[in-house]
Amino acid sequence: MTYLFDDPKTFPADAVEGLVAAHPEELLRVHGGVVRKQATPAGQPALVVGGGSGHYPAFAGWVGPGFAHGAPCGNIFSSPSADQVYSVARNAENGGGVILGFGHYAGDVLHFGVAAEKLRAEGIDVRIVAVSDDIASGQTGEHRDRRGIAGDLPVFKIAGAAIQAGADLDEAERLAWKANDATRTLGVAFDGCTLPGAEDALFHVPEGKMAIGLGIHGEPGIDEQPMPSAKELAKVLVDGVLKEIPELASDRVAVVLNGLGTVKYEEMFVVWKHASQLLTEAGLTIVRPEVGEHVTSLDMAGLSLTVVRLDEELEQLWLAPADSPAFRRGGTVPGDLGEERGEIYTPGEDPIPAAGTESQASAQRIAGVLGDIEALLLELETELGQLDAIAGDGDHGQGMVLGSTAAHAAARRTVEGGCGARTVLVQAGAAWSAEAGGTSGALWGAALTSLGSAFNDDEGVTAEQLLTGLVQAVEAVERLGGAVPGDKTMIDAAVPFREAIALARSDSEEARAQVIAAAAERATEAAAATADISASKGRARNHGDKSVGTPDPGAISFSRIVTLLGEKLSD
Repeated sequence: MTYLFDDPKTFPADAVEGLVAAHPEELLRVHGGVVRKQATPAGQPALVVGGGSGHYPAFAGWVGPGFAHGAPCGNIFSSPSADQVYSVARNAENGGGVILGFGHYAGDVLHFGVAAEKLRAEGIDVRIVAVSDDIASGQTGEHRDRRGIAGDLPVFKIAGAAIQAGADLDEAERLAWKANDATRTLGVAFDGCTLPGAEDALFHVPEGKMAIGLGIHGEPGIDEQPMPSAKELAKVLVDGVLKEIPELASDRVAVVLNGLGTVKYEEMFVVWKHASQLLTEAGLTIVRPEVGEHVTSLDMAGLSLTVVRLDEELEQLWLAPADSPAFRRGGTVPGDLGEERGEIYTPGEDPIPAAGTESQASAQRIAGVLGDIEALLLELETELGQLDAIAGDGDHGQGMVLGSTAAHAAARRTVEGGCGARTVLVQAGAAWSAEAGGTSGALWGAALTSLGSAFNDDEGVTAEQLLTGLVQAVEAVERLGGAVPGDKTMIDAAVPFREAIALARSDSEEARAQVIAAAAERATEAAAATADISASKGRARNHGDKSVGTPDPGAISFSRIVTLLGEKLSD
C-alpha cells in the first residue's frame, strides 16, 4: 500500500513537486508536468512523453539530455488532460516540432490527440507515437493496437537519442515507430496495487497463483498459473516474448526486466540470471540489458520482460548516452544541450494575437453563438443525463454544461481582449476540454479547435471557411475518438452532418445557412435512429442491448447543437 501522503487527491502533484525539488538543476515545474531546466535547443524536435502518475520512473524521471524534453503527468493511472499535454509541449517546443509519446490507451490517445490538434492550429508540427508492446493485449498482426507498458522505455530512449544526435522530426518519428514495431513485452503479477488512501488493492491474485498478461493499471490478465520459482518464471517470460518474432528479426536484442513496484532488485537479479541464459540459448545476443524498476504500477507485485530487436541504427541509439533523473547512461551526451530558459508558458496567460476588425466582428458573433449553445445545454442537461443513465454513467448532460459554460467564458474573455475568429475558438476549445473532462469534453474541445483552424485572425469568416471548418471539426472527432457510424456515439449524427455539408458546399451567405440547416436535419434523423443500435463504443458498450430503445445522448446533443447553429445563421 501507499503509506506516505497528505491528501490522496493531491498525491500526484505533490510527488511531481518533490521530484523537481530533488533535481532542481535538471527539471523545471510547469503547468501539467515537467520540462528540462535548460530550453530545448532552437530547431531541435521536442520529445514529450507522458501518461498517468503512479508509474515512476516513467515518465517524468526520463526528462533530460539524450532522452525526453518534457513529461505531462496525469492523475494516478489517468491520462493527463489535453490542457496539461498542451502546456508541457508549449514549454518544450522551440521551433523543431513535437513528438508526443505515450502508451496506447484510449484516454491517452484522446487527450494527447486533442492537444496535438491545438498545437497544429498554432502552426506547430506534431507527430504522435503510441507505444504498443504488450503481447497479451492483442493478436499477432495487430501490434499497433496493443497496450503500451515497459516498452515505453526503449522506444522513447531510442527516439530521444536520435533527436540528440541531430535527427529532424521526420527521422525521429520514423525511428520511434521502428523501435516500437521491434518491441515485445509480457508481464506477470502476484498481487495488485493500492491507490493512495485506499483500504485495499485494486485487485488480488488468488493465493499461490500468478496472473499472466497484466497491464500496468491492474487490467485483467489472460491466464493464471501456479506461483512459479524464479527459474520457472524466467521461462514463462522468455517463451512468451519470443513466441512472436517481429518483422525486424535480428538476433541482437535490447532487454528490459522491469519491476512493477514490490519485487525488489535481488529477486529480479535471480530471475535475470535464468532469463539471460535462456535468451542466449535461443541464439540471441543481449545488448546492454536493463534490470530494475522502469515502468512501475505503484506497489504492484510483478515483473515484465521486454525484448527489442536491434539493427545497427537502433543499437547505436540504444547504447547512446543519456542523462535524466532516473536513467543515466555513461558517456558525454553529444550536441547542444540548450540555453537558459526564457519565458514559461502558463495557461490563461497567453497574449491575444492582434486581429483585424472584420475578424474581431466574427469573433464576437462566435462568442454569441457559444452563449446560445450554453443556454441550450442548460435546458437539455436533465434530459441528456437521463438518456446517459440508461446504459452509461449519467453525466453527459453535466459534462456538456460544464464544457459549454467554460467555452463561453473563455470566448467572452478573449473577445474583450480584441481577439480574432481563430483565437476565440482555439481558446474556447481548450476551455471546454479542460473543464468538462471525459471523452465528450475532449472531443468537443477538439472540434472547436479544429473549426478555429479553418479561420484566421486577420479577416472575417467566409461561408466557405465555415463549411470547411465544420467538416474539419467532425473529421477531428472521428480521428481522435476512433468510433464509426453504428457504434452508437455522437459520430452516428456527426458523420451524416459532415457528408451533407461536403456534398452541398456554397460560397453564398444565404446558401450557407441552408446547407447547415439541411445537414442538421440529417444529423437529427441519424441521432434518433441510434435508439435501434446496441452500443459497441464508450461506457454503454459494457451493457450490451440495454441501450436499445434509447438514443445515444452524444448523438442527440450533437444534433441539437448543429440545429441551433443553422437557426442562428438563418437569423
